[in-house]
Amino acid sequence: MQRAAGGTARLYLAVAAGGFRRYATYGTATAAGVFTNTVFGFIVAYTYIALWSERPGLGGYDQAQALTFVFVSQSLLAAGAIIGGGFQEELQERVRTGDIAVDLYRPADLQLWWLAADLGRAGFQLLGRGVVPIVAGALAFQLALPADPVRWLLFLVSVALGLVVSFGLRYLLGLAAFWLMDGSGVNLMATVVSIFFSGMLLPLTLFPGGFGELVRALPWAAMLQVPLDVLLGKHAGAGAATGALAFQAGWALALLGAGRLLQSAATRKVVVQGG
Repeated sequence: MQRAAGGTARLYLAVAAGGFRRYATYGTATAAGVFTNTVFGFIVAYTYIALWSERPGLGGYDQAQALTFVFVSQSLLAAGAIIGGGFQEELQERVRTGDIAVDLYRPADLQLWWLAADLGRAGFQLLGRGVVPIVAGALAFQLALPADPVRWLLFLVSVALGLVVSFGLRYLLGLAAFWLMDGSGVNLMATVVSIFFSGMLLPLTLFPGGFGELVRALPWAAMLQVPLDVLLGKHAGAGAATGALAFQAGWALALLGAGRLLQSAATRKVVVQGG
């Protein structure tokens, strides 16, 4: 049993490594993405400077924290596939062409296979597109990057959980192709929702009242808002940090469970249609 478990772990590690290598071959696209994230970071940064000059302390952040929010969020966009670029389009295409039948015959779990591949992709994007925007922002502005290594460690754990939450949402989108003829419409809607509710445009702490509480309780907040608040020390203390990570882990488990149920229904649909 231990040998079988070890073989399964090696399989998914190999799939993750393959996902990393696959995206590492796109050097030109990576360079273009780094340039885009950095330039967009500067555009948003100057907008934030004007906004925070008029409203100091807006959303509970000082100006340095707000600028840190901008550049770190830019470093996470590609890894979290917040504006696209993940696996869901490929999964939908495989469903449309019928190639998904080959995937189902593999001696591997469909959900874990795609999760491993997507985490490999995200790992490359974190390294390939995540470092330069932060360095550029730190050189041009005063950022509130922490010196505490423990907070950086908690941030990395939070980022990992956010990536799993992102996968869980996008896996549901991919499986929707079993019932939809064309996934482009639902993908576009999902991108718009992800941009707004993740905190990419504005920190979710800026939204007041019940609406603010709602958006901060949705799974998209776990993708960007929570990791950034962990980095900025908004969840200082063991209890607060544990609560933030538990929030992310809860959504990750819920979405993976929902994906498992939808996968089961989709598999039955394939069997019925295929006889």
